[in-house]
Amino acid sequence: MTNKEIASAIYQLVGPKENILDVQNCMTRLRLQLVNKQCTDEQLKKIDGVKGINNEGPEVQIVLGPGVVRAVTEEFLNIMEEKPAIGKTVSIDPTTYGVGDGQALHASIKAKNATPFKLALKKIANIFMPLVPGFIGCGLLTGLLNIIIKIDPALAQNAIIQMLAIAGNAVFWGMNLFVGINTAKEFGGSPIIGGVMGVVVTHPGLSNITLFGGKLLPGRGGIIAVILVVIFASYLEKKLHKFVPVMLDLFLTPFLTIGISALIALCVLQPVGGVISEQIGFLATTAVEKGGAFTGFILGGIWLPMVMLGIHQGMTPIHAELLSRYGVTILLPILAMAGGGQVGAAVAVFFKTRNPQVKKTVASALPVGIMGVGEPLIYGVTLPLGKPFIGACIGGALGGAVQAYGVVGASGLGLSGLPLAASANNIPVYLMGLVVSYVGGFIATWLLGFDDPKEGEEANA
Repeated sequence: MTNKEIASAIYQLVGPKENILDVQNCMTRLRLQLVNKQCTDEQLKKIDGVKGINNEGPEVQIVLGPGVVRAVTEEFLNIMEEKPAIGKTVSIDPTTYGVGDGQALHASIKAKNATPFKLALKKIANIFMPLVPGFIGCGLLTGLLNIIIKIDPALAQNAIIQMLAIAGNAVFWGMNLFVGINTAKEFGGSPIIGGVMGVVVTHPGLSNITLFGGKLLPGRGGIIAVILVVIFASYLEKKLHKFVPVMLDLFLTPFLTIGISALIALCVLQPVGGVISEQIGFLATTAVEKGGAFTGFILGGIWLPMVMLGIHQGMTPIHAELLSRYGVTILLPILAMAGGGQVGAAVAVFFKTRNPQVKKTVASALPVGIMGVGEPLIYGVTLPLGKPFIGACIGGALGGAVQAYGVVGASGLGLSGLPLAASANNIPVYLMGLVVSYVGGFIATWLLGFDDPKEGEEANA
């Protein structure tokens, strides 16, 4: 099916347009807020191209995979614009939301999901999600250059290699600026002021200032300090907008925001961020270095449930902080093994099942799984079948143990699976761990088995 045909088939099941409150997409999922869910998950799964369904409260998440989801979302929105209003109100089950339709219903849905924890994770994700293409591009470029230089060290003096090395480091060199801008957007401040505050805590001139008997340290606290400072600046700016006279607001508000925030940042928030940052680095490195394979086994084993629950986004700032402090994150290779376990489990399902639809689903989701995108395999294969999901977790745990034992680090974010090897600081050990996760997931799933759905039936754990 073409992207337009997929979008049309989904619309026919979830429409009309009056039944659709909100349409969004992430890297792999079409996210729909509906008044009433008038179709079943099984009907949606039968659409060619749909790799799985995940429901979070009233939100229906249709797993389509990277690249495809953006195109299908655009076609879906185009279809909604083309469809005329049907001139009637879609009925609402009052026992579901307890409110009327339209604006009130949408507000109720948002309130239902607006727990402090979920809101915090969403804001964290929104700060870092726009940086993912930069993390991927720069991480791959840096990793490939490292491989080239290891093969021929003399190339390190080549001008082209040196220019590409600068490009590969660019996103990390400017990370505080980017994080400052995105944090301000998320917390209602002016993006440029957020960027300014990111520069303030990074400025090399800080090393010339002595405060409380010691010299200030540029960049102390990394992105943790930037986030704290920009949250404060955004809060202060919004308060000042309410009290500063309109005729002075354009000049006085940014002046006071930057001046006050800079002093608070350097005297209070940056030191606090520094302590938090140092503790994150200490705990992460100590856990892996002291706990070794056991730590990797636990982290690799629990990562898939964390992805399934949507709480994996909280790891992004930790990875970014480790990158800013050490140049690599030793947690990412461990957690990436969960995807390897998925691949191994899916291969076992492919060879063991007699259901042609399950085979087709595995075959379509496996390539992106190998490339590090595991959600199609989670929601389309292992989770619906039940035991293969456990097998995938076991495979991830075994692979994670190898990565932790070898203390493998990655110089990029946004990568997983096979592509992450390019940014690993120990490629042979990384690939060994990936193979272990494949084999572990396969063997565990083969031994655990699963209830093979009959032809025409949907997998249902």
